Amino acid sequence: MNSSVERTTNLIVIGGGPGGYTAAFRAADLGLSVLLIDERGTPGGVCLHVGCIPSKTLLHAASVITQAAAMSTRGVVFDSPRIDLSALRAWKDEVVTKLVGGLTSLAKQRNVEVVPGVARFAEPGVVEVTRKNGVERIGFEQCIIAAGSEPIRLPFLPDDPRVMDSTGALEIPSLEGRLLVIGGGIIGLEMACVYDALGMKVSVVELADQLVPGSDRDLVAPLMKRISARYEQILLKTKVTAVVATDRGLDVTLEDAKGTTSHTFDRVLVAVGRSPRGKQLYAEAAGVTVDDKGFIPSDEQLRTNVATIFSIGDIAGGPMLAHKASHEGKVAAEVAAGLKSFFDARMVPSVAYTDPEIAWVGLTETEAKAKGIPYQKSSFPAAASSRALSMGQSSGLTKLLFDPETRRILGGAIVGAHAGELIAEIGLAIELGADAADIALTIHAHPTLSETVGLAAQAHEGTLTDLYIPSKKPRG
Repeated sequence: MNSSVERTTNLIVIGGGPGGYTAAFRAADLGLSVLLIDERGTPGGVCLHVGCIPSKTLLHAASVITQAAAMSTRGVVFDSPRIDLSALRAWKDEVVTKLVGGLTSLAKQRNVEVVPGVARFAEPGVVEVTRKNGVERIGFEQCIIAAGSEPIRLPFLPDDPRVMDSTGALEIPSLEGRLLVIGGGIIGLEMACVYDALGMKVSVVELADQLVPGSDRDLVAPLMKRISARYEQILLKTKVTAVVATDRGLDVTLEDAKGTTSHTFDRVLVAVGRSPRGKQLYAEAAGVTVDDKGFIPSDEQLRTNVATIFSIGDIAGGPMLAHKASHEGKVAAEVAAGLKSFFDARMVPSVAYTDPEIAWVGLTETEAKAKGIPYQKSSFPAAASSRALSMGQSSGLTKLLFDPETRRILGGAIVGAHAGELIAEIGLAIELGADAADIALTIHAHPTLSETVGLAAQAHEGTLTDLYIPSKKPRG
């Protein structure tokens, strides 16, 4: 290690998101001295500051508006909502501020110093941190890279404030006119739900042949049905080839199998995915391998090719999800502290907080068909759920996939109200190796949405009485 470092520490964590701060806190609990480096200077990362948390706050507001409107046909009529954007932004910011304050307090309690600045590797065992008052060189024994990802920007987009990424969209700069969302994945659709509920005319364009590409089509169908009736346009198998800023708006050229068309929008939200930030860290200076896309691969103990340097979260590859990163963060911290820990999760749940919500975990039908994995499927429709009907949320289903030989659960999915909360039971069943009988014989409270999981398992076992399925024989 170069002797010109200003100080040294047992462990440096680069990036203060859910993976980074979890790693830092767990390492400190295990007795390591820890520096957490983040350009914002506070824990939380993209997820807390400009991602998961503020978007879910706005989605809650959107849900209240749409539920109030739906009640007008059920005997309860509200006046049309009056949107105070300043107050709505302030509430969103208040939620973020409270959570950031809590994490800052937790860092202090653990003696984890949060260093504000941009980190990059200078040489093996040394990180340079660019701060407002200069550059500091810090030596480390071990390092956990949790630098995350950033929105992908399309090269032909104009430099215009009316073109937003997911961060800019959270500021809700305006609710007037027409909004085009480029990208029909989870992030784009969640923000589309917000802007639609708040009053903008929304269109979505997606290059693939379905929304939420890669997910099962039967999960997307209820969402597609609902938003097709609300949005101006949903354009599938369509490519955006140009966006030109003019005084009247943003002129967008779209291309599909029939040719090209031009449309004018007041705002454009770009949500075509995220890119790992591996190439920004100069990790090669420390001998760390960074692939062509900017990912920094790591093994089951989250070690990179350099044994003392770990990578977790978005930058390590796999699903770019906060809950995956936080679990990886704990494993990396424990390995750094000398424990024999491994990241061996059987599944990582995914949730689209749209209306209706979509959630899945473990094996999907799309994946099973692509890989030739045998499975048996059972499902229970929301239309037969007394709780869903009483909530006015009868569109959706709960679906379970089982191994034909062992009857163990392989995966599951839910589309409908509170799917993101309900998916946890299926995830736990997968982790515990539960079979269909285990789930079917678990008594679920009635009437609840959660009982649809048990009823779907009963359908597989042939013991379901809430629907008539004559072809299914009960198991002995």
